[in-house]
Amino acid sequence: MSRPRDAFAGSVSSALTVIGLLSLLATSCARIPTAQEASHAVLALRSYGSWAWALGIALIWVDLVLPVPQTAVIAALGIIYGALLGGLLGSLGLIGGGLLGYVLMRTSVRRHVHRFVGARSLRTMESLFDRRGAWAIVLTRSLPYSVPEAIVFLAGLSSMPMRTFIGALALGSVPTAFVFAAIGAGWADQPILALVVSYVLPVALLPIALYVMRRGAR
Repeated sequence: MSRPRDAFAGSVSSALTVIGLLSLLATSCARIPTAQEASHAVLALRSYGSWAWALGIALIWVDLVLPVPQTAVIAALGIIYGALLGGLLGSLGLIGGGLLGYVLMRTSVRRHVHRFVGARSLRTMESLFDRRGAWAIVLTRSLPYSVPEAIVFLAGLSSMPMRTFIGALALGSVPTAFVFAAIGAGWADQPILALVVSYVLPVALLPIALYVMRRGAR
């Protein structure tokens, strides 16, 4: 009985190692921004007037390659457009960014990553994502430090079915977007506080999400 559990534990460990490597690749272009730097998001978005929504979505998509605090951007959209429209725009940004990362790993980039991580690791990821991949996507959409992007990349690498991926992506992205847009709208008169909360909260949620994922893997 212990062998299957040991094998699965080894699979989880290998997959988390790959997640770490992909997170390192995703954050290698820039340093993690501070909460004070994130507070400039509202001023930057407002300066674009009627195109603020487009810049906000673009910033969320850029989080695929740079450590943009996407929850702070969504909170800024909530400050500018309110909870409902800000949540819709944030949902579009999170879902669109996730799809971009997934599709990217289904292109020729896949071959380069395949050589980097090895065939055995990819088989491990496929096994892990068959069991817990959808919940991993749902639970990580609001997390910091490029964890959501790494999970999306792994979904593409492991050939997760598109329908399953989109369902999990929407289930994780839409509530996240509306929660943080509501935080922004609720503290619209105190934008720095709203952005600091939206920056710190995902960090606090990180150990909780990892704990839930670990229990689910048992």
